Amino acid sequence: MKFFSNLFLLGVLAMSFVMTGCDKTKPYDLTVPPALAHFIGGKSQIYSVINDPAPSYTLLVGTTDVANVDRQVNFNVTASSGALEGTDFTINGGAGRSLVIPAGQTRAAIVISAVYAQYPFGVSDTLVFTISEPSVAPAKFLDTVRLIVTGPSSCSEAVVNLNDLLGDYANTNETFGTSPYGPYTTSISSATSTGPTSASIVVENIWDNGWGPITFNLDWADPANRTAIVVDQSAIPGSDAGDINSTYAGQTIAVKAPTAALSSTPGTYSYCDQVFTLQMQLGVTNLGYFNALYTVVMER
Repeated sequence: MKFFSNLFLLGVLAMSFVMTGCDKTKPYDLTVPPALAHFIGGKSQIYSVINDPAPSYTLLVGTTDVANVDRQVNFNVTASSGALEGTDFTINGGAGRSLVIPAGQTRAAIVISAVYAQYPFGVSDTLVFTISEPSVAPAKFLDTVRLIVTGPSSCSEAVVNLNDLLGDYANTNETFGTSPYGPYTTSISSATSTGPTSASIVVENIWDNGWGPITFNLDWADPANRTAIVVDQSAIPGSDAGDINSTYAGQTIAVKAPTAALSSTPGTYSYCDQVFTLQMQLGVTNLGYFNALYTVVMER
């Protein structure tokens, strides 16, 4: 089930929202969720070390609420294959196993920097990050992430066969604001080249409640910084804004790329691992947009 709370509609009208239940038909009473810390993105993420020097990888950590004081989140890291911190990689510049989520914010970053020379062709390590206490309590739905650090392989993110992207992604999970939902199945019904290093894909069954297809533009001009950007759509066929708040029942949902205030990084994908992290901002057609990030992570 999806739950939405304390969302605000920006645009022509500024209106307060109360939480509605996300069986998508039945309203629920307002509840205040506990403060929990969780990773953002897929449970398994890929750090491709294919350039020298290797760019850093950012692993995002978020909280389910906003506080008026700084909060500390602690985490543990274990490494496979004998990988050594300080030799093969560094975390936060060696600054330890904690980070601070500033007052008034809901996310912070763990920065991992791999040493290019330690990851030649075919070499990889798996770093397992786990949120630990004492700190903001970990959210069980995403308190652990496996980060696969890998050198060049037979699959290249710079060479994309679009037909390989088609089909079902049965392990799709999403977060709207701080409300998770999934897993469920999405699919890519078409992938069309738009240039030597770009394409558009059509994704079916986002939201898992009868929405029509949504299109995203892919770009791999820089294979280490691939992007997946939603194409703005004023009205998604089959959508009902009453899913988010009953006040807008019967009106369609609009979608656009999120503002910089909601997300400082674009959506991305991995061709080799068949994982898409899609970011959107939802709204009500001809009214405005909710001040909440909608992230859909599609995995096979």
